[in-house]
Amino acid sequence: MPGPRPTVAGPAEGDDATLTAPWATSAVESVLEHVLDARLRQARGVDAVFARDMAERVAAFALRGGKRLRTAFAWCGWRAAGGSGDATALLRTGAALELLQVCALVHDDVMDGSPVRRGGPALHVEFAGRHPAGPGTAPGAPEPVAAGSFGASAAVLAGDLALAWADDLLAETALGSPHGARLHHEWRAMRTEMVAGQYRDLRAQASGASGDEEALTIAALKSARYTVARPLALGAALAGADTRTTEALRSAGHCAGLAFQLRDDLLGAFGDPALTGKPADDDLRSRKLTPLLAAAVRLADATGDHEAARVLAPGAHDRPEHVVREMRAALERTGARAEVEARTAELAAAALRHFEATGAEPGVRREFAALVERAAGIAPRPAGELV
Repeated sequence: MPGPRPTVAGPAEGDDATLTAPWATSAVESVLEHVLDARLRQARGVDAVFARDMAERVAAFALRGGKRLRTAFAWCGWRAAGGSGDATALLRTGAALELLQVCALVHDDVMDGSPVRRGGPALHVEFAGRHPAGPGTAPGAPEPVAAGSFGASAAVLAGDLALAWADDLLAETALGSPHGARLHHEWRAMRTEMVAGQYRDLRAQASGASGDEEALTIAALKSARYTVARPLALGAALAGADTRTTEALRSAGHCAGLAFQLRDDLLGAFGDPALTGKPADDDLRSRKLTPLLAAAVRLADATGDHEAARVLAPGAHDRPEHVVREMRAALERTGARAEVEARTAELAAAALRHFEATGAEPGVRREFAALVERAAGIAPRPAGELV
């Protein structure tokens, strides 16, 4: 059975020195550890091999780094809606978000064939490396499952386990909250959007899609809502936010979430793996449809850059290194990189303007601005049109 829930007092009301989203991202670590400890005890009671091979790996992955951005945005939504005092429900919701993120990352890495995550081997690679088959097969025995197939299958189950833990934790939190129905409504919507975005991403790769509209739809469903908009709304729901505040937070989250995804796309093409903790070439090697790629295809067609159009066109899904270099050069030459960087700045600025409409106190607005800067990789400045 799970142990008693820790009660975590929030910062004193009006104390700007401690009124920080970083406090929430730090505090959620201890809550996550407490939750995972209880889940591991349950797993060991079910089956020792399952607990050792899978549950412990899922728990270790959940605690192995991560920006905890979703928790921080949930905190901002809670504070913007007037949340204060005991932060236990908020932090448990943050821990559920972190476990849902584990599910998303593990499944995403399987689908994309990505070998590295959070500076270490992706979970399917780790499972494959610990294939349980012995050095040989007994005469007449069936051939063992190949290591790669075993790793992918085990990782799918690991992602499912993380999702189950996340759902259980959110349900427990909702049952103990006076605003539990609203909290659960936001959670249900977010899970469905996440799967819809992942499917649209998979479908776009299979069809060789290149359009701006489809790329933005995928970015909004798969990342913008899931990373920022829904966490803001989850936090606001816990504080019983009114409609005006909730809608302002949704608009702020949409803009900040798209800015985050555009920044992630840029890092996926031009980032340093030593800093990002994941390969820089995966999106290009598989020709993943991103707003960055869609912009480059559009600009290449508009300017008659036939070489860029050729190298960015649909084709092989595992492109060699020299083609990846040509694609990266095309993103620069067409102006797609500059366009996406400018769009990221505009979206970040729009997010701040929408957040101000919540009427949140200055300390909370500063925290949100710092988070947007961290997520988008750029200090937001008022510019461009509202989105």
